[in-house]
This record gives sequence, structure tokens and C-alpha cells, in this order.
Amino acid sequence: MTSGRYPAFVKGMNELGYVEGKDVVIEARYGDGNAARLATLAAELVQSNVDVIVTGGTPANRAAQKATKTIPIVLATSANPVGEGYAATLARPGGNVTGVTSNIADIEPKHLELLYDVVPKLSRVAVMWNPANSGHGYRVKALQAAALKLGMRTITVNADTPRAIEEGFRVMVREGAQAVVILNDSFFVQQERQITDLALNHRLPSVCALRSHPEAGGLMSYGPNTTDNFRRAASYVDKILKGAKAGDLPIQQPTRFDLVINMRTARVLGLAIPKTMVFQADRVIE
Repeated sequence: MTSGRYPAFVKGMNELGYVEGKDVVIEARYGDGNAARLATLAAELVQSNVDVIVTGGTPANRAAQKATKTIPIVLATSANPVGEGYAATLARPGGNVTGVTSNIADIEPKHLELLYDVVPKLSRVAVMWNPANSGHGYRVKALQAAALKLGMRTITVNADTPRAIEEGFRVMVREGAQAVVILNDSFFVQQERQITDLALNHRLPSVCALRSHPEAGGLMSYGPNTTDNFRRAASYVDKILKGAKAGDLPIQQPTRFDLVINMRTARVLGLAIPKTMVFQADRVIE
């Protein structure tokens, strides 16, 4: 389970007047980072004849979409709902899918810029991605294109097991990586401590879209506030329960993007974080 997201959704429902167990029953399912389980979990929800399915992240979104074309699906996070085939357009999604986009694909080049600003003479950046996440392939290509514009070489490493993560960091070091971008993924969240420990042990500055990354010891994060997205997803559920069709509800853009910096990690890595970046940060971990 990704910390904070479920309580945020429940809070959003409470704010709209729903009391869990009284006005609404919430059937929660968690893949715990194992994308292979999601198809079975989605099928369970469909068989339970739920009124709405709320999902977060490409693997879960994809599993729900494959499981049903009739039950409304509310995306709490989606890197690119149009590009990934969930919606015809953001304004009029059509079908049975709506929700909130995370815009991750658009902001990940910003991760390279952040690393460029803090790592002296940065020229080689590793990108860790999960081959089980169908949304990662095109995002890796986008990062490679953005890196070229900054004069950087990318070292791509895929990992879908703890052992593969460990081997991936050895490859990064062997290939001369000076920093690493971690693509957000539920499996990587489950292995967050392993990833941040390996990054520190190999003295690699790291950045991710999820604020839990620097909270676990990574260097930085920049991305949408996903817990806020889950709270906002409740408003879609409310509208659907009151008779609205998912395909008629416009998909919203995220309203909050947070920059979090772990200064303790920066000191361990011997990095000087620019004061302007510190001032812009939404949270600084001392």
C-alpha cells in the first residue's frame, strides 16, 4: 500500500458528506508493488459489482480498464491518460474513464534540470525503470531526448525484482553514472529504502517524482502531490454516484507540484544545493 493515498481518498469522501460504512462501502485492494496481481484484483472488484473503481498508477489503471468497459473508473494518478489510451481527450474522455492526470511524463525532464543544477559537471545520468510498468517505455525515451538537449548521456537500467535493483546500481557505477532518476512506480515504492540506501552507498544523487523518495533518504523529489490527487478523486466518485457519466467528466490537471530536498543526504554526498532551490522547496529535510 502506498502511504497516505487511501486515507486522503477517504478524507475527500468525508469532506463531501460520506461516512465509510454508513453512506458508502469501500472495497480496497493493493498490489503491493506486484503488477502481476493487479488483473486478479481488478477482476475481483468487477465481480463484486462495485459502482466505481478508483485507481492510481499505470499498471493499476491498465488492469482496471482491461477488466471492465462499463463500471466507471476514476484515475487518481495517470502520467498520460490520452497517450495511454484511457481517454479520447482530457476535456471529453468518453468511455468509462475519467479522473486526475499526474503529468509525470511532462515534468520528468525537470528532474534532469534539478540534477544538472546540483551535480558539478554532470554528463552521465542513469534512469531506473520497471519493465512491468507499461507506461515507462515512452517516458524513458522522453528522458533520453531531454538529456541530449542538456548534453548528457543516459544509462538506462530496468529492474522488477530486488536483486535486479541491486544489479542495476552496479551497472550504473560500472557505466560511470553521476546521478540517477528513479521513475515513479509502485514496486519501487515498496523497495524505496533499498533504492535510497544503494544510491547513498554508491554516492549517487537521486531524484524521483514522489516525495516519499527524499523522505526515505533520496536526495530530491519534484512532482504532483499524489495524496492531494486521491483526495480530489473523491469529487469524481461523488458526481458518478449522483448520476454523472465518467466519459462526460473532464480529466483535471494536478494543482500542486512539490519540490522536496533532503539536505542531510546532500551533505553526505558533498553537494552544495543552490540557495534559490532551497527557497523554492516546499519541504527541506534537515
